[in-house]
This record gives sequence, structure tokens and C-alpha cells, in this order.
Amino acid sequence: MAEDRKRIGLIGLGAFGRFAAGHLAAHFDILGHDPDAPPVAGIERVSLAEAAACPVVVLAVPVQALAQTCAAIAPDLPAGALVLDVASVKVEPMRVMRETMPDHVRIIGTHPLFGPQSAANGLAGQSIVICPDAGIDASGVAALCEQLGLDVHLSDADTHDRAMADVQALTHLVSRVIAELDIPPPPYTTRSYDLLRQATDLVRNDSDELFQAIEQLNPYAAALRKRFFEAARAFDGRLEAQAKT
Repeated sequence: MAEDRKRIGLIGLGAFGRFAAGHLAAHFDILGHDPDAPPVAGIERVSLAEAAACPVVVLAVPVQALAQTCAAIAPDLPAGALVLDVASVKVEPMRVMRETMPDHVRIIGTHPLFGPQSAANGLAGQSIVICPDAGIDASGVAALCEQLGLDVHLSDADTHDRAMADVQALTHLVSRVIAELDIPPPPYTTRSYDLLRQATDLVRNDSDELFQAIEQLNPYAAALRKRFFEAARAFDGRLEAQAKT
């Protein structure tokens, strides 16, 4: 590997891990670990310990596997290492990383507000939220994200999850419900229907782990779901009453 290029240990080579590697490979040497993933072009496959020994470690694993992964890599993280996650929720991942990682590492939570489908045409103009741990300087990460064309938002984990309950938990819930209806393609549509269908198609192929994390591991999502279904039942009741008059 070139000595002047920083190494990134990328743990998790699922859909998003492979997508991220494709954009980071121009700037870093990527050492990837995922025993369940097929070979990925441009990524050197290494052991978990070797990936964890890099100066920068990106955890692209499901939130449900984060605690186990953090515990496994903790002994191999070098002093001063920068550890980032890419989870769609932040309160729980930040807690897990903070409680599991050794004191000599720096922790920054990130949430790319895009994925392989929504950013299929490139990263320019896409958004990312950066949630640094207390006292951690995130300016370098923010600068790299801006270099990649991303719109950077700095936040704390709690503010992030409150916002994402409205923005992400609601849209994924509605889109999943529409997908469950399995409506066949109509012969003609309206623009509003097309936009609704596009939103549904963007999340249709998301993993169950991602959907569960968004809906169940965001501490503010349950209250929003309750309000949503109460409002839906209320509308249904009003429509039923109007139909009888």
C-alpha cells in the first residue's frame, strides 16, 4: 500500500459498506472485513483484528450487531484511532460505542441521509449528519464529507433522533405500509402518486434490520407511530361516519 495514503478499516461489506467503499477508495486504502460478503473490487480483505488496527475504522454493520462488533474490536484499536458508525439512529449507537470502546479512541457518529439507491447518481448535494462524541473534533471528517460533495450537518445524538423520528421513521413506515399493499401498476397516474411510489421504491429493498433500527431503536419513533395510527383511525372513522349521512 502507498505509505502516503491513510488506511481505513471498513467493517461490514453489505450494501452500504460496498457503496461507501466505492466512494472512499479514491482517497484511502480500504481494508475490509466481512466474512459473509462476496469479494469486492478494490478492497483488500483482512481479518477483523487487522481492520480494527487501522487509524480510521468505519463500522458499517447493522445496529443490532454493533455492541458485539465493538466488543470484538476494542482490544485491537490503536491509541488515537478514529471510530465512526453509519447507523440511522444515533442515541443507542453512541451509547454502545462510548461504553465499549477504550478511552484512547475518538468516536464520531455519522448518519448518511442517503443510500445506494437514493445516491445512485452521485453524492453531490446529498446530506450527512455528524454527531461527534463530547470533546471530539469532527472538522476533519466534515471537511472530507464536503470534499465528497456532501451537505454536512453537525448535531448531537438526541437532536438527531428526534428529527429522524419525524423525517425517517414516518416516511419508512408509510412507504412500508404502501409496499405491503402490493398495488399493481395502474394504467395512468397523477404526479402526486408518482412521487409517493418513488418514495416507496427507495425503501422497498432496505433490509429488515435497517427498518427495525429506524422504527424500534429510535427512542422517539414509537410515540410518532402511535400518533400516526391514531390519526389514521380517526380519519377512517370520520369517513365511515360521513358515508352514513
